[in-house]
Amino acid sequence: MKFVAVSSCPTGIAHTYMAAEALEQAGKAAGHEVHVETQGAAGSTPLDPAIIAAADGVIYAADLEVQAKDRFAGKPFVDVGVKKAVHDPNGVLAQAVAAVEAGVPAADAAAAGATPTAAGAPRPAVKVDPNAGVGTRIRQWLMTGVSYMIPFVAAGGILIALGFMIAQAAWPGNEGPVAVTAVPVQDLITSFSITSGQDWAVLLYQTGAAAFGFLVAVLSGFIAYAIADRPGLVPGFVGGAISVVIGAGFLGGLVTGFVGGFLALWISRWRVPKGVRGVMPVVVTPLLSSLITGFLMFVVIGRPIANVMDGLTNWLNGLSGSNLVLMGALLGAMMGFDLGGPINKVAYTFAVTGLATEGLTGDAVQYRIMAAVMAAGMVAPLAMALATVVRKGLFTHAERENGKAAWLLGLSFISEGAIPFAAADPWRVIVSSMVGSSVTGAITMAVGSGLRAPHGGIWVLPLISNPLGFLLAVAVGTVITAGVVVVLKGLRPSPLVEAEREADAAAAATTPAAAQPAVA
Repeated sequence: MKFVAVSSCPTGIAHTYMAAEALEQAGKAAGHEVHVETQGAAGSTPLDPAIIAAADGVIYAADLEVQAKDRFAGKPFVDVGVKKAVHDPNGVLAQAVAAVEAGVPAADAAAAGATPTAAGAPRPAVKVDPNAGVGTRIRQWLMTGVSYMIPFVAAGGILIALGFMIAQAAWPGNEGPVAVTAVPVQDLITSFSITSGQDWAVLLYQTGAAAFGFLVAVLSGFIAYAIADRPGLVPGFVGGAISVVIGAGFLGGLVTGFVGGFLALWISRWRVPKGVRGVMPVVVTPLLSSLITGFLMFVVIGRPIANVMDGLTNWLNGLSGSNLVLMGALLGAMMGFDLGGPINKVAYTFAVTGLATEGLTGDAVQYRIMAAVMAAGMVAPLAMALATVVRKGLFTHAERENGKAAWLLGLSFISEGAIPFAAADPWRVIVSSMVGSSVTGAITMAVGSGLRAPHGGIWVLPLISNPLGFLLAVAVGTVITAGVVVVLKGLRPSPLVEAEREADAAAAATTPAAAQPAVA
C-alpha cells in the first residue's frame, strides 16, 4: 500500500523527525510506501499533490493541528500522537492498513479542523484535545506558548552570547560584557563601523536584546491563542507586554495568557444582533478583552505577581554552594526521567523561562540552571550509545543501530534519542538515566558553567562559560549511566534480547554447513 503521513510535535524539534523516520523505516520493512511531511520548527515542505492523490491512506502522527488538512479529505486515515509513531511505528502502520481495508473515509476539511486563512495559508499550528482532562489541556495550552517562544529565546540568547564573546576581545581587560550594554543604541545607528569589533559586539547584543523583548508577549499570546483561537492573540500579546512593563515577567505572561484567552473565548461566544457580528472579531472582542486584561494587570493582580517574581529571582540569585548543587541534581533527574515527556519539559521550561527573564549581564544563576539542564539532557542518548558499543550482546540488533544515531542526538541535546531504549526496557533505562543525569546536573552547577542559549548541545560550546567543566560533567554522567544500565541488564538479559538470541541460534542450526562461513 501507499501512505502519506504528517508528523509534528509541540516544540517541532525532535519527535517530529523521529516519528517521520520511524514510519518510513516501518513502511519499508513491511513492504509499504510511506511519504512523510514533517511540520516542525524548521517549517515544512508540502507533499507532492501527485503523491497524495496516489496514496491509499493517511497517517496523522501529530500533537499539533495539521496544516492544510483538507488536502487529504476523502482518504482513510488514522490519527495518533507523535509519541505513538516513535514508540510503535509498526502498530501505527497496522492501524492505517486496517483503516484502508475497512474503507473508513476521512472527514471533510471542515470536520477535520482545517481552517485556512482568507489567503488560503494555514494558521499557526496548535492541537488541544477538547475531550482531554483539565490537567492535560492546561499542559497543552502552556506547551503551545512555550513552543512559539523557544525560537525567540534561541535567537536572542545566542546573539547576546556572541556579542559578549566579541566584547571580551574588543575591550581591554574584562570590561567588555559590561561596556557592551552601556553603548547607546543611537551611537550604533549613527557611527557603525564594519571594521570595529566593539560595534559588532553592540550590534549582536542589541539585536539579541530586541528578540528577548518579545518573549513574554509571545508566550502569553500563544497560550491565549491555544485557548480561544485567533480572538485570543490580541489580549494575550497585550497582557504579556504589560507584564514586562510592570515587572511581572514570565509569571505575569502565564497569567495573562490564560486571562486573555478565556476572556476572548467568553466574549466571542456572546449572542449579538446580526448587524454587530461582523465587527465582533475585528473590534469588539480584541477591544474588550484587552481592556479588561489591562485593567486586571495594572490595577488588581499585576503588582502581587511582580512581587512573587521578584521574590523568586532573589531566591535564585541567593542560592550558592550545596543548594545550587542540589538544584542541579534535581533538575538533572527530571531531565533523565521521561526523556522529552512532561517532567523533562517542566525542567526545560523552568530553565528557558528563567533565561528569558534574567538580566543580560553577569554569570547569573539562571544561566547556570540552563547549562545544568542541557548537560543533563545530553546524557541518556550518549550513555545508551556508549553501552551498545561496550556490551553489544545486551542489546538487540535494532537497539545497536539506534545507538549509532544516539551519538549525534545526544551531542545535539535531543534527549529523545534514548526513547527507543526506554520503550524496550523502561525501568532499567530510566533508573540508569536518572542516576547519571542527576550527577551531571550537580557537577555542572558545582563547576559554575553557565549558558545563555537554550539549545544546541555541543554545537554551542563556545557560548558556555567553563566549557571544560561542562564537558567533564557530561562525560561523567554518560559513563555512570552506561555503567549502571550495563550492570542492570547483565543481571537479567532483556526478554527481547533472549528471543533474538534464540532466533539467531535457530537460524544458524537450520543453515546448511556449506552455507556457513568457514572458521579458522
